[in-house]
Amino acid sequence: MRSPASSKRTWLAALAFFACGLGQAQTSVPANWPTKPIRFVVPFPPGGIVDTVSRQLQPRLQAALGQTLVVDNRAGAGGTIGAAEVARAAPDGHTLLMVFDSYATFPLVYPKLPFDVTRDLIPVTQIVSNPLILVVNSKVTANSLPEFVRQLKARPGQSNFASVGAGSSNHLTAELFKSVTGTFITHIPYRGGGPAQQDLMGGQVDMMFLSAVLAQPYVKAGKFKALAQTGAQRVPAYAELPTVAESGYPGFDVNSWVGLLAPAGTPRHVVDRLQQEIGKILKEPEFAKRLTEQGLTAIGSTPEQFGNALKTEQDKWARLVRERGLSLE
Repeated sequence: MRSPASSKRTWLAALAFFACGLGQAQTSVPANWPTKPIRFVVPFPPGGIVDTVSRQLQPRLQAALGQTLVVDNRAGAGGTIGAAEVARAAPDGHTLLMVFDSYATFPLVYPKLPFDVTRDLIPVTQIVSNPLILVVNSKVTANSLPEFVRQLKARPGQSNFASVGAGSSNHLTAELFKSVTGTFITHIPYRGGGPAQQDLMGGQVDMMFLSAVLAQPYVKAGKFKALAQTGAQRVPAYAELPTVAESGYPGFDVNSWVGLLAPAGTPRHVVDRLQQEIGKILKEPEFAKRLTEQGLTAIGSTPEQFGNALKTEQDKWARLVRERGLSLE
Protein backbone atom coordinates (compact mmCIF):
# COMPACT_ATOMS: atom_id res chain seq x y z
CA MET A 1 0.00 0.00 0.00
CA ARG A 2 1.27 3.48 -0.77
CA SER A 3 1.82 5.71 2.23
CA PRO A 4 -0.40 8.81 2.61
CA ALA A 5 2.70 10.95 2.03
CA SER A 6 3.39 9.16 -1.25
CA SER A 7 -0.27 9.56 -2.24
CA LYS A 8 -0.07 13.24 -1.45
CA ARG A 9 3.01 13.70 -3.66
CA THR A 10 1.21 11.93 -6.51
CA TRP A 11 -1.80 14.17 -6.12
CA LEU A 12 0.24 17.34 -5.96
CA ALA A 13 1.72 16.31 -9.29
CA ALA A 14 -1.83 15.83 -10.54
CA LEU A 15 -2.73 19.35 -9.52
CA ALA A 16 0.20 20.72 -11.47
CA PHE A 17 -1.15 18.77 -14.44
CA PHE A 18 -4.59 20.35 -13.97
CA ALA A 19 -2.99 23.76 -14.14
CA CYS A 20 -1.32 23.16 -17.50
CA GLY A 21 -2.89 19.99 -18.91
CA LEU A 22 -5.20 21.87 -21.23
CA GLY A 23 -2.23 22.93 -23.26
CA GLN A 24 -1.07 19.41 -24.10
CA ALA A 25 -1.30 17.73 -27.50
CA GLN A 26 -4.95 17.34 -28.39
CA THR A 27 -7.08 15.20 -30.62
CA SER A 28 -8.29 16.81 -33.83
CA VAL A 29 -12.01 17.50 -33.38
CA PRO A 30 -14.15 19.43 -35.90
CA ALA A 31 -14.91 23.04 -35.04
CA ASN A 32 -18.61 22.20 -35.35
CA TRP A 33 -18.45 19.85 -32.34
CA PRO A 34 -20.58 18.07 -31.19
CA THR A 35 -21.18 15.83 -34.19
CA LYS A 36 -22.92 12.94 -32.37
CA PRO A 37 -24.72 12.24 -29.06
CA ILE A 38 -22.83 13.17 -25.89
CA ARG A 39 -22.63 10.84 -22.91
CA PHE A 40 -22.46 12.21 -19.37
CA VAL A 41 -21.08 9.37 -17.27
CA VAL A 42 -22.36 9.58 -13.69
CA PRO A 43 -20.23 7.18 -11.61
CA PHE A 44 -22.99 6.62 -9.03
CA PRO A 45 -26.49 5.10 -9.00
CA PRO A 46 -29.58 7.23 -9.72
CA GLY A 47 -30.83 9.36 -6.86
CA GLY A 48 -27.57 10.97 -5.70
CA ILE A 49 -26.46 14.59 -5.99
CA VAL A 50 -24.34 14.03 -9.13
CA ASP A 51 -27.20 12.26 -10.87
CA THR A 52 -29.69 14.95 -9.81
CA VAL A 53 -27.59 17.85 -11.11
CA SER A 54 -26.81 15.97 -14.34
CA ARG A 55 -30.47 15.39 -15.08
CA GLN A 56 -31.38 19.00 -14.34
CA LEU A 57 -28.72 20.20 -16.78
CA GLN A 58 -29.46 17.58 -19.44
CA PRO A 59 -32.41 19.14 -21.32
CA ARG A 60 -30.97 22.67 -21.33
CA LEU A 61 -27.44 21.67 -22.33
CA GLN A 62 -28.81 19.32 -24.96
CA ALA A 63 -30.76 22.21 -26.49
CA ALA A 64 -27.76 24.54 -26.33
CA LEU A 65 -25.41 22.07 -28.04
CA GLY A 66 -27.92 20.76 -30.57
CA GLN A 67 -27.17 17.11 -29.83
CA THR A 68 -28.71 14.38 -27.69
CA LEU A 69 -27.17 14.21 -24.22
CA VAL A 70 -27.46 10.89 -22.38
CA VAL A 71 -26.96 10.56 -18.61
CA ASP A 72 -25.29 7.17 -18.12
CA ASN A 73 -25.01 5.81 -14.56
CA ARG A 74 -21.87 3.68 -14.13
CA ALA A 75 -21.71 3.02 -10.40
CA GLY A 76 -19.12 1.17 -8.36
CA ALA A 77 -15.95 1.44 -6.25
CA GLY A 78 -16.74 4.87 -4.89
CA GLY A 79 -17.02 6.41 -8.35
CA THR A 80 -13.68 5.14 -9.66
CA ILE A 81 -15.19 2.64 -12.14
CA GLY A 82 -17.05 5.34 -14.06
CA ALA A 83 -14.08 7.68 -13.85
CA ALA A 84 -11.77 5.02 -15.28
CA GLU A 85 -14.18 4.42 -18.18
CA VAL A 86 -14.12 8.09 -19.15
CA ALA A 87 -10.34 8.24 -18.69
CA ARG A 88 -10.05 5.53 -21.36
CA ALA A 89 -12.54 7.19 -23.72
CA ALA A 90 -11.62 9.02 -26.92
CA PRO A 91 -10.89 12.70 -26.14
CA ASP A 92 -13.37 13.96 -28.69
CA GLY A 93 -15.81 15.70 -26.34
CA HIS A 94 -18.53 13.07 -26.64
CA THR A 95 -17.81 11.17 -23.40
CA LEU A 96 -17.60 13.26 -20.24
CA LEU A 97 -17.50 12.64 -16.51
CA MET A 98 -19.73 14.21 -13.87
CA VAL A 99 -18.09 14.10 -10.45
CA PHE A 100 -18.47 15.46 -6.98
CA ASP A 101 -16.00 16.30 -4.25
CA SER A 102 -14.87 12.72 -3.65
CA TYR A 103 -12.85 12.98 -6.89
CA ALA A 104 -10.46 15.41 -5.17
CA THR A 105 -9.60 12.83 -2.53
CA PHE A 106 -9.34 9.65 -4.64
CA PRO A 107 -5.52 9.51 -4.60
CA LEU A 108 -5.45 10.27 -0.87
CA VAL A 109 -7.87 7.51 0.10
CA TYR A 110 -7.33 4.76 -2.48
CA PRO A 111 -3.91 3.07 -2.60
CA LYS A 112 -4.49 2.12 -6.24
CA LEU A 113 -6.64 3.73 -8.91
CA PRO A 114 -7.73 2.23 -12.24
CA PHE A 115 -6.67 5.45 -13.98
CA ASP A 116 -3.92 8.04 -13.62
CA VAL A 117 -5.15 11.33 -12.18
CA THR A 118 -1.99 13.06 -13.38
CA ARG A 119 -2.59 12.12 -16.99
CA ASP A 120 -6.04 10.90 -17.89
CA LEU A 121 -8.68 13.54 -17.00
CA ILE A 122 -8.84 17.34 -17.11
CA PRO A 123 -11.23 19.83 -15.43
CA VAL A 124 -13.96 21.56 -17.42
CA THR A 125 -16.04 23.41 -14.82
CA GLN A 126 -17.20 23.25 -11.24
CA ILE A 127 -20.97 23.50 -11.63
CA VAL A 128 -22.60 23.93 -8.20
CA SER A 129 -21.80 23.75 -4.52
CA ASN A 130 -24.00 23.16 -1.48
CA PRO A 131 -23.65 22.50 2.23
CA LEU A 132 -24.22 19.07 3.63
CA ILE A 133 -27.08 18.58 6.06
CA LEU A 134 -26.63 16.40 9.14
CA VAL A 135 -29.77 14.29 9.08
CA VAL A 136 -30.86 11.51 11.42
CA ASN A 137 -33.58 8.90 11.08
CA SER A 138 -36.97 9.35 12.73
CA LYS A 139 -36.07 7.04 15.62
CA VAL A 140 -33.39 9.41 16.93
CA THR A 141 -34.89 11.46 19.76
CA ALA A 142 -32.41 14.37 19.68
CA ASN A 143 -33.79 17.64 18.29
CA SER A 144 -30.54 19.63 18.19
CA LEU A 145 -26.90 18.98 17.43
CA PRO A 146 -25.70 19.47 21.04
CA GLU A 147 -28.33 17.02 22.26
CA PHE A 148 -27.35 14.50 19.59
CA VAL A 149 -23.67 14.75 20.50
CA ARG A 150 -24.54 14.07 24.14
CA GLN A 151 -26.43 10.94 23.08
CA LEU A 152 -23.52 9.75 20.93
CA LYS A 153 -21.09 10.21 23.80
CA ALA A 154 -23.38 8.29 26.13
CA ARG A 155 -23.40 5.33 23.71
CA PRO A 156 -19.90 5.22 22.15
CA GLY A 157 -19.64 2.83 19.20
CA GLN A 158 -23.34 2.00 19.21
CA SER A 159 -24.37 4.46 16.50
CA ASN A 160 -23.48 4.46 12.80
CA PHE A 161 -23.46 6.77 9.81
CA ALA A 162 -24.00 6.20 6.09
CA SER A 163 -21.89 7.52 3.24
CA VAL A 164 -21.91 7.13 -0.54
CA GLY A 165 -18.48 5.52 -0.32
CA ALA A 166 -15.10 5.80 1.34
CA GLY A 167 -13.49 9.15 0.62
CA SER A 168 -16.76 10.84 -0.33
CA SER A 169 -17.64 14.21 1.16
CA ASN A 170 -20.20 12.74 3.52
CA HIS A 171 -17.69 10.15 4.72
CA LEU A 172 -14.89 12.66 5.33
CA THR A 173 -17.27 15.22 6.80
CA ALA A 174 -18.46 12.61 9.30
CA GLU A 175 -14.84 11.79 10.15
CA LEU A 176 -14.19 15.49 10.74
CA PHE A 177 -17.36 15.65 12.84
CA LYS A 178 -16.16 12.69 14.93
CA SER A 179 -12.82 14.40 15.41
CA VAL A 180 -14.15 17.78 16.55
CA THR A 181 -16.93 16.33 18.74
CA GLY A 182 -14.91 13.49 20.26
CA THR A 183 -17.49 10.87 19.31
CA PHE A 184 -17.15 7.32 18.00
CA ILE A 185 -19.59 6.39 15.21
CA THR A 186 -19.25 3.39 12.87
CA HIS A 187 -18.95 4.06 9.13
CA ILE A 188 -21.33 2.18 6.78
CA PRO A 189 -20.31 2.85 3.14
CA TYR A 190 -22.82 2.45 0.30
CA ARG A 191 -22.54 2.36 -3.49
CA GLY A 192 -24.37 5.67 -3.87
CA GLY A 193 -26.74 8.20 -2.37
CA GLY A 194 -29.98 6.40 -3.23
CA PRO A 195 -29.25 3.17 -1.29
CA ALA A 196 -27.80 5.10 1.65
CA GLN A 197 -30.89 7.29 1.91
CA GLN A 198 -33.19 4.28 1.79
CA ASP A 199 -31.43 2.60 4.71
CA LEU A 200 -31.37 5.84 6.68
CA MET A 201 -35.11 6.16 6.17
CA GLY A 202 -35.58 2.52 7.15
CA GLY A 203 -33.62 2.95 10.36
CA GLN A 204 -30.71 0.68 9.43
CA VAL A 205 -28.35 3.63 9.93
CA ASP A 206 -28.63 6.50 12.39
CA MET A 207 -27.22 9.53 10.61
CA MET A 208 -25.75 10.88 7.41
CA PHE A 209 -24.28 14.09 6.05
CA LEU A 210 -26.49 14.47 3.00
CA SER A 211 -26.28 17.16 0.32
CA ALA A 212 -28.78 19.96 0.83
CA VAL A 213 -30.68 19.28 -2.39
CA LEU A 214 -31.17 15.58 -1.59
CA ALA A 215 -32.05 16.11 2.07
CA GLN A 216 -34.73 18.69 1.35
CA PRO A 217 -37.70 16.49 0.33
CA TYR A 218 -37.04 13.99 3.12
CA VAL A 219 -36.83 16.71 5.74
CA LYS A 220 -40.00 18.41 4.49
CA ALA A 221 -41.84 15.07 4.55
CA GLY A 222 -40.70 14.37 8.11
CA LYS A 223 -38.78 11.25 7.11
CA PHE A 224 -35.43 12.69 8.18
CA LYS A 225 -34.70 15.12 10.99
CA ALA A 226 -32.20 17.86 10.14
CA LEU A 227 -29.88 18.91 12.97
CA ALA A 228 -27.33 21.21 11.31
CA GLN A 229 -25.82 22.40 8.02
CA THR A 230 -22.09 22.30 7.37
CA GLY A 231 -21.31 25.55 5.56
CA ALA A 232 -19.87 28.65 7.17
CA GLN A 233 -23.18 30.45 6.60
CA ARG A 234 -26.78 29.32 6.34
CA VAL A 235 -28.22 28.94 2.84
CA PRO A 236 -31.69 30.36 2.05
CA ALA A 237 -33.26 26.92 1.59
CA TYR A 238 -32.36 26.09 5.21
CA ALA A 239 -32.61 29.55 6.74
CA GLU A 240 -33.87 28.23 10.10
CA LEU A 241 -31.30 25.45 10.44
CA PRO A 242 -28.15 26.29 12.45
CA THR A 243 -24.70 25.54 11.11
CA VAL A 244 -22.39 23.10 12.87
CA ALA A 245 -20.21 26.11 13.76
CA GLU A 246 -23.16 27.90 15.33
CA SER A 247 -23.97 24.75 17.31
CA GLY A 248 -20.75 24.83 19.26
CA TYR A 249 -17.96 23.88 16.85
CA PRO A 250 -16.43 27.11 15.47
CA GLY A 251 -14.55 26.88 12.20
CA PHE A 252 -16.46 23.86 10.90
CA ASP A 253 -16.96 24.67 7.20
CA VAL A 254 -17.63 22.01 4.55
CA ASN A 255 -19.38 22.29 1.20
CA SER A 256 -20.08 19.61 -1.36
CA TRP A 257 -19.85 20.33 -5.10
CA VAL A 258 -20.50 18.85 -8.52
CA GLY A 259 -18.21 19.34 -11.51
CA LEU A 260 -17.44 18.16 -15.05
CA LEU A 261 -14.24 16.48 -16.31
CA ALA A 262 -13.13 15.38 -19.78
CA PRO A 263 -10.55 12.88 -21.06
CA ALA A 264 -7.08 14.38 -21.31
CA GLY A 265 -6.38 15.63 -24.81
CA THR A 266 -9.90 16.99 -25.31
CA PRO A 267 -9.46 20.13 -27.46
CA ARG A 268 -9.61 23.48 -25.75
CA HIS A 269 -12.43 24.72 -27.98
CA VAL A 270 -14.60 21.82 -26.78
CA VAL A 271 -13.74 22.43 -23.12
CA ASP A 272 -14.45 26.15 -23.48
CA ARG A 273 -17.76 25.57 -25.25
CA LEU A 274 -18.93 23.22 -22.50
CA GLN A 275 -17.89 25.63 -19.75
CA GLN A 276 -19.51 28.60 -21.46
CA GLU A 277 -22.82 26.86 -22.21
CA ILE A 278 -23.09 25.49 -18.67
CA GLY A 279 -22.28 28.95 -17.32
CA LYS A 280 -25.11 30.45 -19.37
CA ILE A 281 -27.56 27.85 -18.05
CA LEU A 282 -26.56 28.56 -14.46
CA LYS A 283 -27.39 32.25 -15.00
CA GLU A 284 -30.86 31.63 -16.42
CA PRO A 285 -33.26 33.23 -13.88
CA GLU A 286 -35.60 30.23 -13.68
CA PHE A 287 -32.75 27.74 -13.35
CA ALA A 288 -30.87 29.91 -10.82
CA LYS A 289 -34.03 30.27 -8.71
CA ARG A 290 -34.49 26.53 -8.71
CA LEU A 291 -30.92 26.00 -7.56
CA THR A 292 -31.35 28.47 -4.70
CA GLU A 293 -34.58 26.82 -3.59
CA GLN A 294 -32.77 23.48 -3.45
CA GLY A 295 -29.90 24.83 -1.37
CA LEU A 296 -27.45 24.87 -4.29
CA THR A 297 -25.09 27.70 -5.26
CA ALA A 298 -24.15 28.14 -8.94
CA ILE A 299 -20.40 28.21 -9.69
CA GLY A 300 -19.67 27.83 -13.43
CA SER A 301 -15.90 28.21 -12.97
CA THR A 302 -13.25 28.13 -15.69
CA PRO A 303 -11.11 24.99 -16.07
CA GLU A 304 -8.21 26.74 -14.34
CA GLN A 305 -10.40 27.86 -11.44
CA PHE A 306 -11.75 24.33 -11.11
CA GLY A 307 -8.20 22.96 -11.01
CA ASN A 308 -7.34 25.37 -8.21
CA ALA A 309 -10.49 24.38 -6.33
CA LEU A 310 -9.42 20.74 -6.53
CA LYS A 311 -6.10 21.68 -4.96
CA THR A 312 -7.86 23.52 -2.15
CA GLU A 313 -10.04 20.48 -1.47
CA GLN A 314 -7.05 18.16 -1.40
CA ASP A 315 -5.16 20.39 1.01
CA LYS A 316 -8.19 20.61 3.29
CA TRP A 317 -8.64 16.85 3.60
CA ALA A 318 -5.03 15.62 3.40
CA ARG A 319 -4.34 16.13 7.09
CA LEU A 320 -7.59 14.44 8.16
CA VAL A 321 -6.97 11.44 5.88
CA ARG A 322 -3.45 11.07 7.21
CA GLU A 323 -4.38 11.43 10.88
CA ARG A 324 -7.32 9.03 10.72
CA GLY A 325 -5.61 6.47 8.48
CA LEU A 326 -8.39 6.36 5.89
CA SER A 327 -6.45 4.66 3.05
CA LEU A 328 -8.22 1.60 1.67
CA GLU A 329 -6.95 -1.81 0.65
